[in-house]
Amino acid sequence: MTPGQRGKVVSSFETVTTDKPEKSLLAPIKKSGGRNNSGKMTMRYRGGGHKRRYRVIDFKRDNHGVEGTVKTIEYDPNRNARIALVEYADGDKRYIIAPTGLEVGQMVRSGEGSAPEIGNTLFLKDIPLGTIVHNIELRPKQGAKIARSAGTYAQLAAKEGKYAVLKLPSGEVRMVLQACMASIGTVSNSDHSLEVSGKAGRSRWLGRRPRVRGVAMNPVDHPMGGGEGRSSGGHPRSRKGLPAKGYKTRSKTKSSNKFIVEKRKK
Repeated sequence: MTPGQRGKVVSSFETVTTDKPEKSLLAPIKKSGGRNNSGKMTMRYRGGGHKRRYRVIDFKRDNHGVEGTVKTIEYDPNRNARIALVEYADGDKRYIIAPTGLEVGQMVRSGEGSAPEIGNTLFLKDIPLGTIVHNIELRPKQGAKIARSAGTYAQLAAKEGKYAVLKLPSGEVRMVLQACMASIGTVSNSDHSLEVSGKAGRSRWLGRRPRVRGVAMNPVDHPMGGGEGRSSGGHPRSRKGLPAKGYKTRSKTKSSNKFIVEKRKK
């Protein structure tokens, strides 16, 4: 064992059934290195990393009423969850985010008339209370926005009028229109949170460059920089001077505040 391997913890690939992606669902993905269209660095500590190809994911699941068969469970370099290739009865092939427990050969459906079973996507109005869901739309026909990363899920807590009340992964309790869609189950690869990189090189493979601490900078570069000798401290702040720990940055006049029943927990 090398020093880099000694502390490494990686997720197993036992659920993955193939290493060859569906060619028709691949797209190029360009790296920006944190630069904008004029070449100026607007996001620091990005660059390098392994070349990837994007897998086109069906977040809308708008192939209503057509039954599909899960052909493969695959690794996706662009996200921490596993993806599944579904071939529908009309010949259409699509990638979906694979929930925990989805197996090759399983049938999946979306839209009205679908059973609340793992892998199916239903309107919130058709999902029983207490059900665990993921891939939730914020607005009808927008495509899934909430609970998409590995191991995450939300719970359908109540239905009030035209709204459904969901308890989100952050602990926030929020109202979403019942016309929005959600998938049944928990997102796959829940052990992702237990991974340990083991060495700095693995971060470089992911395109993450070393991050410089604010206290190691000069005063011109950061509010916490400078000082005689090796001094560190002061009030923790971001580079723009905003308090960094416990300071709420969400606008009090944001229009969607009225949909939040209970704020997220720390």
